[in-house]
Amino acid sequence: MKTNVKALVVGGGAVGTSIAYHLARAGWSDVMLLERDELTSGSTWHAAGLLPYFNMSYATTHIHDYSIKFYKTLEEETGLNAGFFVVGNLRMAQTDERMDEYMVYATTAETVGVPYEWMTPDQIKERWPLVNTEDLKGAIYHPTDGYINPADVTMAMAKGARQRGVTIERKWQVDGYEWKGDHWDVTVTKMVEKGGNLVPSDEQTVISAEHVVTATGNHAQRTAKMLGIKIPAIPVEHQFIVTEPDPALLAYREAGNEQHPVLRDADAKWYVREERGGWILGPYELNAPACFEYGVPDSFRADLFPLDLDRIEEEYMSMIHRIPSSETVGLKDDFNGPICYTPDGNPLIGPAPGLRNMWLAEGFSFGITAAGGAGHYLAQLMVEGEAEIDMASLDPKRYGSWMTTEYAARKNEEAYEHVYILHHPDEERPACRPLRTGPAYDRQKAKGAQFGVVNGWERPNYYGPLDADDNFDHDARSFRRGGWWQYAADEAKAIREGVGLIDATAFTKHRLSGPGATAFLDWFTTNKLPKVGRINLTYALTSAGTTRTEYTIVREGEDDYYLVSAGAWHAYDQDYLKKAIEDKEPEFGRINLQDVTSQYGVFALAGPKARDLLKGLIKDADPETALSNKRFPWLSYRQIELGMCPVNAIRVAYTGELGWELHHPIEMQNYLWDLLLKEGEKHGLKLVGARAQNWLRQEKSYRAFGTELGRDATPLEAGLDRFVDLDKDFYGKDAMVKTGIRSKCVTLLIDGPEDADPWGREALYTEDGTRVGRLTSGGWSAAFGKSIGMGYVKPELAEPGTKLKVRLFKELWDAEVTEDSPYDPKNATIRVDG
Repeated sequence: MKTNVKALVVGGGAVGTSIAYHLARAGWSDVMLLERDELTSGSTWHAAGLLPYFNMSYATTHIHDYSIKFYKTLEEETGLNAGFFVVGNLRMAQTDERMDEYMVYATTAETVGVPYEWMTPDQIKERWPLVNTEDLKGAIYHPTDGYINPADVTMAMAKGARQRGVTIERKWQVDGYEWKGDHWDVTVTKMVEKGGNLVPSDEQTVISAEHVVTATGNHAQRTAKMLGIKIPAIPVEHQFIVTEPDPALLAYREAGNEQHPVLRDADAKWYVREERGGWILGPYELNAPACFEYGVPDSFRADLFPLDLDRIEEEYMSMIHRIPSSETVGLKDDFNGPICYTPDGNPLIGPAPGLRNMWLAEGFSFGITAAGGAGHYLAQLMVEGEAEIDMASLDPKRYGSWMTTEYAARKNEEAYEHVYILHHPDEERPACRPLRTGPAYDRQKAKGAQFGVVNGWERPNYYGPLDADDNFDHDARSFRRGGWWQYAADEAKAIREGVGLIDATAFTKHRLSGPGATAFLDWFTTNKLPKVGRINLTYALTSAGTTRTEYTIVREGEDDYYLVSAGAWHAYDQDYLKKAIEDKEPEFGRINLQDVTSQYGVFALAGPKARDLLKGLIKDADPETALSNKRFPWLSYRQIELGMCPVNAIRVAYTGELGWELHHPIEMQNYLWDLLLKEGEKHGLKLVGARAQNWLRQEKSYRAFGTELGRDATPLEAGLDRFVDLDKDFYGKDAMVKTGIRSKCVTLLIDGPEDADPWGREALYTEDGTRVGRLTSGGWSAAFGKSIGMGYVKPELAEPGTKLKVRLFKELWDAEVTEDSPYDPKNATIRVDG
């Protein structure tokens, strides 16, 4: 057995074998895979093997697309049939709203090039007469996917990995990890059979590995404990049943008819596929419990749980309704096994938080579908430094250290039961809420705030009516304009015409100081550093020269900085910053990093009347001039006092209006809230949520991290040249310049339908129907009275005035590229004096 390797992959399911295969294919010749039992003995062996394309995530759609195409090549390479049945995937809809969901999804599919077809109930019935279509509205059909044998595809990838030089060792369990500064020492123990159980032997060794990848599936909690980190991957029980042969199905097939596609009745919460003349029913029912919250028992191997038919009775009866011939067919087999989930249902793929050369590939609820693509894109991350797609949305650090086992278990149960619940783009799932709240939460709630979640923080999305008699349902989501739309539109208008108050407490905030701080930040970010008392917007890059993080830097002293970044990416930003400091501190000198996110609340005050409101509160020898351009210019910072509250005020506004961010001690937040609201009564202050703010920032073409800004585009491609100082050296500069301009970020005004706006996932076309880009953000423009969006197109199409089309609900609608910052392009409102 080898004891020194370039990369060690821990876990021999479909995901682990794919990673080992793809690392070898990417050029790493010295790769080893360890499995504590037999290959596929985790969740892989009892998976149903479905390969659904359907996913609202751009990154995950790419991963699924790669898998489906890759699996079709394995037999030619390895000689092993992967058991891929390309029967297609028919996703049926019983309601118009479900069809809306499919249409919104289809726009994401188009941006990746995933083929699909629309089918009417009559077309379904004509092609597959065993399906009852009387209550259907239609369906979306993917002709290129289907189902695969999980064991066969895993063995094919394992053989392909061995052919490329990968060593695969079975019956070895990892019992410890130790980082030695440039490699991991991994303690492993030989496992032996004893009385039907798998138990550790006395044989133990240490493997030295430059890189380690954990793909431990159900054992993720054990992995987390050994590494001293948190991994919110916990299994949930998933049941499926196999019926005896259905005579009607047998007769249908004997007549020479094609196999049915994988059938999905999303409104009934199940999938069905053919299996040896019968049917497999896989429900996603309510109340499926999490399991192995604190680890898998040693006695649990390739085992199952008892079936709970009562829990899936409703789904079983709905299968009989949809396929009437199945009513008299008996049950042949049943499965109830653990399938790992994460709180948002997407896997955790990427660097482990706080650790070097440790990579996670955990939490795969659709592991067979994702295995091929996960291996491919993770190998790119490891070998090349970055993947060709932005993997940030799947990064393990999207959950911070606040996450607990209880939180993960309950949210994972929720993610399971939401597999077939309508995936509204404006959905806000209720489990484990509220959890992280600012002091003003109750006050905001009393004012009608309807909250969303950002990294666990409750943040107002909009403020709705308080009168119960108005019958307004705040939970009424929509794929078009939801019930909240008019309230957000009114809030956006208030910012443009008066003054609004936004809670931005969820911002990530760090202090950076010390003799090496200035040199480090100058190397770490793209823009010139601000002078003392000033701020700037800047970017940290990846090794590929793409955008890793956006920062607002406030320079409080010569070597004292206050860094503000996106609230949704707290642990993600912190980990990258901390590791960069560790690497460069020997060169630049001592650097102190302090996370102050929870120490400061943030209120953003914006609108033409913002200065007038603050004049009534500021404690200054001359309140009339304290907030003037001369004493408090745009893009500057000052310590002020509002009543009895000390405030670090920054003259900047994400809405594009005159405004200030008021960073204040979190323990004084309620005092400041009350103060602002009382004074605001004189000026018509309106409380504003995140949805209106998102629309307003698009009118100013302000890019947002996670949408326009990410690891698949450089700041130059994002059109942020003014924030990039090419006269200095900074990390990622050479790669950025070498990349050039592959696409350009643009803002578009859209003449869309009267009842809907883009969500920021739609495909863009030329007027002759050629697909040329995609939206990354979308919404409504109060200033222009029409839909607005931001996205990426080919460089030659980025000129203002270019006519394009955007796909919304099957139709192509007119869109026009505008100048950057179509609202107030000269920033006159932001700079206005007073």
